Amino acid sequence: MDNKIEYFIYARKSSESEDRQVLSIESQKNEMKDLVKRVGLNIVAIKEEAHSAKAPGRPVFNQMLDEIEQGKAQGIIVWNPDRMSRNSVDTGRIIYLLDLGKLQELVTPSQVFRNTPNDKFLLSLLCSTAKLDNDNKGVNVKRGLKAKAEMGIYPAPAPTGYVNNKYAERGNKTVEIDPERFDLVKKMFDMVLSQKYTPIQVLKIATDDWKFKTKEGKKLARSTWYRMLTNPVYAETFEYPLNSGNWHKAAHLHMITDEQFDFIQILLGKKGKQKPKSHIFAFTGLIRCGECGAMITCEEKIKRQKSGKVHVYIYYHCTKRINPDCTQGSIEEEELKRQILIKLSEIKIPNEFHNWALKWLRKTNQTEFQTTSEILSSQQKAYKLCLEQISELIDMRAAKEITPEEFKEKKPNLEKEKKRLEELLNDTGEHVSNWLAKADDAFDFARDAVAKFNDGELEDKRYVLSRLGSNLLLKDKILTITLDEVLEALKSVAEEANQLCDTLEPVEGIDRTVQLETLYEQNPRMLLSLDSNQNKQLQRLLSYH
Repeated sequence: MDNKIEYFIYARKSSESEDRQVLSIESQKNEMKDLVKRVGLNIVAIKEEAHSAKAPGRPVFNQMLDEIEQGKAQGIIVWNPDRMSRNSVDTGRIIYLLDLGKLQELVTPSQVFRNTPNDKFLLSLLCSTAKLDNDNKGVNVKRGLKAKAEMGIYPAPAPTGYVNNKYAERGNKTVEIDPERFDLVKKMFDMVLSQKYTPIQVLKIATDDWKFKTKEGKKLARSTWYRMLTNPVYAETFEYPLNSGNWHKAAHLHMITDEQFDFIQILLGKKGKQKPKSHIFAFTGLIRCGECGAMITCEEKIKRQKSGKVHVYIYYHCTKRINPDCTQGSIEEEELKRQILIKLSEIKIPNEFHNWALKWLRKTNQTEFQTTSEILSSQQKAYKLCLEQISELIDMRAAKEITPEEFKEKKPNLEKEKKRLEELLNDTGEHVSNWLAKADDAFDFARDAVAKFNDGELEDKRYVLSRLGSNLLLKDKILTITLDEVLEALKSVAEEANQLCDTLEPVEGIDRTVQLETLYEQNPRMLLSLDSNQNKQLQRLLSYH
């Protein structure tokens, strides 16, 4: 180091993640002052700033290089090269000043860089390494945020009404409901959806009547409230990254449905979520046109009344892709739902019947269980014998009691028999273990389908319709469905079971369930009556369906 050179001391620290382990500015200055004192260097000025070096534009840094170009100093003392630059533009300017000789030395506590090929290459390499490290951190952060979004975790600070789990590890903080504000914010959304209040009226009620405060203890600003109304994180799915078209199902408890979010955007004069229609419409892709066989699609129409209220209607109609001249018109979604509910009501069974039917199945099918168990036991013995024969054949070949040709001739037949017995065992075992579960599943669906269709989300409605049957056709605004075989068999007695349940006159001192079970067993039309041919059909379907 040259005592005739005049130096600037430069210290930098930013709030970026890159600087978490970096010394404070004061500590950097102390380190460099010790160096100056030990060596005896001439200091012109101390330059310091709290600014990221990821991109060009640091005011103090640029001013310092301008002054070096003007000859006010010829050297720079810095704690580490990465304090000078983490971007290619600033690195290039430093190297260029060394090339010109205007910057004669860049001094760190461990090394001095001068205008020599090796020094300039090493300095450039160290600054580029700092840039690479910074870029990698950025990539890793983006990758981590993307992974969180794909898991349904909102990768940003929790909005009003939610909180981040402060006890989770960094990078794994989930979004949870704010017990103090969640219900209030949800009520604010509900008030807007009712169309009885404008967003401004809702904000005024929350602020003046409820004394609503944000997590920071401040009043909810108008701009913040409108951002909340347009933020899809409150709904079932959110977009990440923003404007990417990538929608993710939220893992946190949502306040409103996607359809309600879209409706709020319509009220605000916006378009709503730009996402696939499968998220919006329940029955697309399930129904075909009864005239031409093309798929049934749907569209949304919005009508605004003079009073300012908005109504959204959904219509289903033929795509006409097979026959452009198809004469079928459209049907409103509410009418389609009404027809589906009629179909579901035909197979609906009361809870008491569901429980009794399963008990009766267990009781009346003991013989079948016994027979099947005997078959399974016989198959297991045959399989064990086959394995013993294969083992014995291998032992005989090892002892050279049979020739290679005899071994090759006998082994394939035994392996073939082994495979056949394995398949029989799997089929029989599955039959024994699954038939009652299938019965339980069928009865569960018949009992709960109406409620699930009425109260469930769009996915639930779609599942119920798809499970109801096949060959769904829409013609002349009438939906026809080929019921699932088990449900078709169940249909004939569902009406009788419901009628018995509805008209039962309670007898004092006798449990209602006991009364109903007695009536079911005595009624010849009941599903599980011994004399019912329909019962035999249903048992067969449940056992082998």
